[in-house]
Amino acid sequence: MTDTPTDAQQACFEAGIKFGSLYHQFAGTPVSPDSSHSLETAIEEAIENQPHCNSVVVEILDDRVADAIDHDEGYAELTGSLMEVEMRINYEGTAVRTRMAMEDGYPRMKLVAVED
Repeated sequence: MTDTPTDAQQACFEAGIKFGSLYHQFAGTPVSPDSSHSLETAIEEAIENQPHCNSVVVEILDDRVADAIDHDEGYAELTGSLMEVEMRINYEGTAVRTRMAMEDGYPRMKLVAVED
């Protein structure tokens, strides 16, 4: 027996795809406080290209980036601990809001709300 997913379930699935793409595409990218804002824009624009993606807001936390630089080259590798992300996905009239932020030492990706 197969059930057709609801629009809300499909919207949540789409959000998961966007988070997976965002995290695994950009993790390891060299980042410094001087380059963080251009990297935020690049990530946002790349993910917003995907279907059903209404908006993406990436904030790379410059204080955490500066603290993560542990060599003389002046950059750190981007990880989930260095950024916060909010996304809004729309699928067939259903919108989902999501967020990624540190929780208990881990970059937790969460469904914030489902809106019809």
